[in-house]
Amino acid sequence: MSQALRILIALVAGLGVGIALANYAPGAGGFALHYFTKPIGSAWLHGLQMVIVPLVVALLVIGIAASAEAARAGRIAASALICFVAILWFNTLLSAFVTPMLLQLFPLPHEWAEALRASLSSAKVAGQVPSLSDFFDKIVPTNIVAAASADAFLPLTVFAMVFAFAITRLPTERRKLLLDFFQAIADAMIVVIGWVLMLAPVGVFCLAFGLGMETGAAAFGALLHYILIVSSLGIIVLLSAYPIAAIGARMRIGRFAREVLPSQVVALSTSSSLASLPTMLRSSEALGAPATVSGVVLPIAVAVFRATSPAMNLAVALYVAHLTGTPIGPGQLAAGIATAAITTMGSVSLPGTISFFASVAPVAVAMGVPIEALGLLVAVETVPDLFRTLGNVTMDVAVTATIARRTGDGEPKTETDALLAEEL
Repeated sequence: MSQALRILIALVAGLGVGIALANYAPGAGGFALHYFTKPIGSAWLHGLQMVIVPLVVALLVIGIAASAEAARAGRIAASALICFVAILWFNTLLSAFVTPMLLQLFPLPHEWAEALRASLSSAKVAGQVPSLSDFFDKIVPTNIVAAASADAFLPLTVFAMVFAFAITRLPTERRKLLLDFFQAIADAMIVVIGWVLMLAPVGVFCLAFGLGMETGAAAFGALLHYILIVSSLGIIVLLSAYPIAAIGARMRIGRFAREVLPSQVVALSTSSSLASLPTMLRSSEALGAPATVSGVVLPIAVAVFRATSPAMNLAVALYVAHLTGTPIGPGQLAAGIATAAITTMGSVSLPGTISFFASVAPVAVAMGVPIEALGLLVAVETVPDLFRTLGNVTMDVAVTATIARRTGDGEPKTETDALLAEEL
């Protein structure tokens, strides 16, 4: 049984037992909640939180330094990275507007929302809640140790980004020494998270038990609503790859859809961009991108480019804010956008469960959004994760075809495409 399935079963079991005890034995349920499930669930969640700061900083330094090195390696790599960064920021800004709009158009039923807010009312605000003036005043940290101790993720990410670029200017021996050091930190933190996640079924059961006791069946409806809202952002990013290919690579959308389909099938079956790489290479070749381009762009894309991540991570944080009734002002939204766009460069080749916490928690903390709900949302992340992978793979192929055409290395494969290219 996969870890994701075990966590999902624990979620359903915890909600079911909590609802049953709330209805038929509230005294026993309250006793179990106060003395057992709530402390255990909180301890498990704290175990995940304790490694987020060192893991995110280490991954950011590694990811950004690797991107900078790749950009220096050649014209194609530099063009690809510029395109990646532009798409990541655009998708993040898109999510900042679309997610609140979706929540307004398709809100949770009032009874469900009130029950969930009541159950999460004790959740503490995460990190410092920035105003708009705070965003500009504190974006550059004056004391990196104080920023880390206060879970101020935006200044931390800015420091990590500047530090990573500084590392690339060092002599080779010293650069390798520092990158190996941060890689060792990241590896150690991933091991720790792996240990904590071994207890995920217990932790999720305890958190779900409390939610079921306090909200009843509203919890099931809220989780389904969450899946639909967050997955919608992944679908929007996925669909945006088609016009990018049509305009950037100068080809018909139908042809792009036909050639990228095998890569999408592999992405759905494996939930892994890395496992989809061989098929993406073949799809890119069929779209006119030679190996000299796809062999450079796609490995970099798989390593550092997650087209759906910033949009969906910000959507998760905004959804939790909606659940908890946390007001999001301009400063908080700006902090969330910047953190989501920057930290996605550090989500290199992490398993889905680990990347969920490592990617979403910094965004939530930067916005001052309580992160207690993340322990429950990870149990249903399997469905949104499918759209994450599908969107990432589709966008990777679209960008590869675009880079090939814009750098002059891609040729139209049919007379029809050549005529269309001339028209565009």
